[in-house]
Amino acid sequence: MVRKASLPFYAGLMVFVAVIIFPFLWVFIASVKQPQYLYGIHAFDVLVPGYTLGNYISVFANHPFGRFLINSFAVAGLSMVFSLMIASFAAYAIARLHFWGKSVFLGVLLAVSMFPQIATISPIFLFMQATGLRNTYLGLIIPYTTFALPLSIWYMTSFFTKIPYELDEAAKMDGASVLQTFWKVLLPLASPGLFTTAIIVFVDAWHEFFFSLTINTKESMMTVPVGIAMFQGEFTFPWGEISAAAIIVTVPIVLIVLLFQRRIISGLTSGAVKE
Repeated sequence: MVRKASLPFYAGLMVFVAVIIFPFLWVFIASVKQPQYLYGIHAFDVLVPGYTLGNYISVFANHPFGRFLINSFAVAGLSMVFSLMIASFAAYAIARLHFWGKSVFLGVLLAVSMFPQIATISPIFLFMQATGLRNTYLGLIIPYTTFALPLSIWYMTSFFTKIPYELDEAAKMDGASVLQTFWKVLLPLASPGLFTTAIIVFVDAWHEFFFSLTINTKESMMTVPVGIAMFQGEFTFPWGEISAAAIIVTVPIVLIVLLFQRRIISGLTSGAVKE
């Protein structure tokens, strides 16, 4: 039985969850409403006389939305892989090896992560245009990886730092090289942080809009956020299709979080309690 003292807490928690979920539910309702009920007196009604799945069908039938999804998966997935590869090596070197200027490097890394995208878009665009990387996957993967690396390195460094140094010494006594120690001993132990970092990088790349809008202007190379923005016509604004597309885009992220929530929580809370 719930104690009376706990009732305000659970009531407040329910209100908080309702506020968080409400936008997603409202967009879902808009995505299944028939077009005539999206406007006018029925615009704010939850219960309407007619519902339809036509908006979901129209998203794929009238737009190259499948191609947008493939582009987003490819760009976000490859950005995640490249970020983790570079960040894991860099974080290992910062956390386990001794070299001059380590603190300065971390400070510069943190400063770089605070650069706004708008301040870098012009040189990046000119670079991509000069190298012929516009309207390619690599044209987005390079800036996505670049902006993801500072956070990834900082996050992975904290995990490598918490691993006991005695494991390095034991591996060295067994004849393992630095690379073998990293690959076979430390990387498996840092897997919670690696996995959490991977999810963060993937989600950031999945939702990124500004670089994708500027660099990949060809319809066949657009990612999902830009593709949805292009749904609107000259005289119409298809809220039903936009809502349906937003639900489709959100579902993969929700499924990833639900499927791997234990690993994500383990990565976020690792080292929070010191033994």
